[in-house]
Amino acid sequence: MEIGKQKSYTIRKTKERLFLVGCGAAAFFAVLPLVLLISYVVLKGISSINLSFFISLPAPLGETGGGMANAIVGTIMIVAIGCLISLPVGIFSGLWLAEWGKGKRGFLIRYCVDVMSGIPSIVLGIFAYILIVLPMQRFSALAGGFAMGLVMIPYITRATEEMVRMVPRTLRESALALGIPEWRVSWSIVLRSAWSGIFTGIMLAVARASGETAPLLFTAFSSLYWNFAIDQPTASMTVQIYNYAIAPFEEWNNMAWAGSLVLVVMVLLVTITVRKFSKRVTYG
Repeated sequence: MEIGKQKSYTIRKTKERLFLVGCGAAAFFAVLPLVLLISYVVLKGISSINLSFFISLPAPLGETGGGMANAIVGTIMIVAIGCLISLPVGIFSGLWLAEWGKGKRGFLIRYCVDVMSGIPSIVLGIFAYILIVLPMQRFSALAGGFAMGLVMIPYITRATEEMVRMVPRTLRESALALGIPEWRVSWSIVLRSAWSGIFTGIMLAVARASGETAPLLFTAFSSLYWNFAIDQPTASMTVQIYNYAIAPFEEWNNMAWAGSLVLVVMVLLVTITVRKFSKRVTYG
């Protein structure tokens, strides 16, 4: 009897170890592509990173040096325009879905938001091209920002809805019992309580939009010069990297790797910020 129990115990422990080893191996292979990707980008791009890269315009064909200063500024400008468009729409639509989005109307809006998050970004770029570029008869940062806003809206909406739902119901009831209007409760108490989580969703949406290339090819296009006007073609890092990567010149290819490294670092910084703020999200 004792031998049988010992044998059964040994089999269970063996299965447990095998299971843990399998989970560890799966986790290792899940992280491995990211580590290899970042390592390869660092190795290829670090040699072209210098001060000139961040403060200089792209060098003319045949000349060495230059940088992506205009593309970095253009990316920030386009994403900022996208935030101005997507934040009010995403936050207030998410608040409405969480507070009053019951029944068929709420179901329809959630379904549309989910469908929108799955639409290829190039389709959103074509939509922005038809809606803004064609009437203006030129590419512009405004059109690029509009396309980025469309990319960001579903992520912000769903994040806001989920975070608002996590706010305790008793907090709302206490405020209403004091005679505070319902709209003021939602604006000053519910949104403020859920802001850390909403900010996390906003940062994830910004990181998602910052790496988009296809919509900007149809909207902001590109430029080799400084541009601070929202109604003119504007450079962006993703499009600049794309143009340099497909060029048959080694100098431009190296600049593409350097731009990729900078873009990856920017996204990593946003992700780290998200992780930092997400730890502060506690309700109930």
